[in-house]
Amino acid sequence: MQKAEAVQHKKIGFAEKVQVFSEEFLKCCVYICKTEPSRETFTKKLYANMVSSSKLLEDFLDFHGAKNNSNWYYYRELASSVRNLSEASYSQKHISKRLPFYDLSEIEGFEKAGHSTHRLLITSLRKIGHNALKEAARLQIKYPEDAFVWDDFTGVTTEEILEFDIDDENLEEEKNNIVKITTEFLRVANEFETLGFYEPCTPDQIKAIVPFRFNEQEARRFEMVVHSLQSSFDTYVNRSGLRFRDIKPRRLRGYISLVLHLLELVRRLLHYYERHLHEVGYKDICKRVRDELAKAVSPEDILDCIVNYGLYYIYYFLVQGQNLVQELLNENIEQDSIVVGIPQKLGFHSRPSMLVAKIVQHYGGQVELWVDSDRFDASSVLDIQWAGGKIEKENIKEVVFKGDARALRDIRILANVNYGEDSMGKGIPLPKELSYVKQ
Repeated sequence: MQKAEAVQHKKIGFAEKVQVFSEEFLKCCVYICKTEPSRETFTKKLYANMVSSSKLLEDFLDFHGAKNNSNWYYYRELASSVRNLSEASYSQKHISKRLPFYDLSEIEGFEKAGHSTHRLLITSLRKIGHNALKEAARLQIKYPEDAFVWDDFTGVTTEEILEFDIDDENLEEEKNNIVKITTEFLRVANEFETLGFYEPCTPDQIKAIVPFRFNEQEARRFEMVVHSLQSSFDTYVNRSGLRFRDIKPRRLRGYISLVLHLLELVRRLLHYYERHLHEVGYKDICKRVRDELAKAVSPEDILDCIVNYGLYYIYYFLVQGQNLVQELLNENIEQDSIVVGIPQKLGFHSRPSMLVAKIVQHYGGQVELWVDSDRFDASSVLDIQWAGGKIEKENIKEVVFKGDARALRDIRILANVNYGEDSMGKGIPLPKELSYVKQ
């Protein structure tokens, strides 16, 4: 009996199989095209269903060579379009649902931009879904007999919050992990700041940015780092449920999560733009399909969403979160003080001042340089040089650094090699412990 069933199974050909793998996908397409979008139609549950059904169909078509077949290529691209746009929509929907719980300030403009982004994605999905139904009819794939209804895709959230009744008493370990997380947050914020997404860009500027200056690969790199931050937080900080009611850790988690989901959205839209709307190949079929997709999903609108929504607000929230992160870091770092000599011969001129400041900036915690009773910010080259003037004027031989013990450890190493200078004021190689410092 089993052998007979196996033989019968082998007789099922491509035409029958594509009908099976298209069923759930086409049901989703019918639903999004016919259901009133003004209701809470586009839910996370719907997007999850659209992602899974389109991915199954796309994988099936890829396995059978649809990417290299002129008859099936467009249908395959439509399935992929639904998957990519649904993934991006899921991220945006998650952001809008979770935003009230992040307890962040100055989010009105972001909320408005988020609603516009979601409308763009909905409009694009409906057009792509309509085209998928037309293409399925051309390929003689039957529409499913039954249809989804609105109740099939109810929202996943309620107004009930379960009681916080798990506590973790290992507070010292939690402090150490907060230090690691906040230090890495500041590093990511500083690196992202150099990309210059601090104001909206014109269409011409955007075309020069994507994909040449910022692309899917860069988005994925940042996403992996921020995902690691969120995982570390949830593993080593979020376990202390009762203490998690503290406002600062909750806001820190909010900043991390918001940036992560924006990076997810940006990475998915970059993938879609680069793979399907930018340069899809030299063959006529590729160009024709790209043009058809561009009629349904405006490349200019997708680019604007990537840069002026996604990347702009990633920068916005990384910068906005820095003050909070700095407070948490300084509250949880191990504090210490050291007494060290001053740079011999030339004192705190530009090179030693810069090296000290880079060490402090690397760790992110607060460090002060004390000259008698006067205090100077050791993360500022200018402040250290101001201190150098007082040191020279009063012929001071030793100074005190107070603050982040990690930075003080490395400042002591630097001081032991005369702050990276020989007796003539020329630079010398630094110890391996300071390899992160560029002279």
